Amino acid sequence: MAASEPGSFPDEHDVVASVDGEGSAQEYVIADITEDGAWLSMQAEDAPDLPAWR
Repeated sequence: MAASEPGSFPDEHDVVASVDGEGSAQEYVIADITEDGAWLSMQAEDAPDLPAWR
């Protein structure tokens, strides 16, 4: 995925997160579903604790 110029992103983004997999193979996945290829994952046990966002 090529880097975008500042300000070239859509005004609204739909970001989702989930834990995928079972047992020790669980991964925490974060994705911006408004952009192709805009996601990341890590082992669930390595994911930082984040405060609730309202």
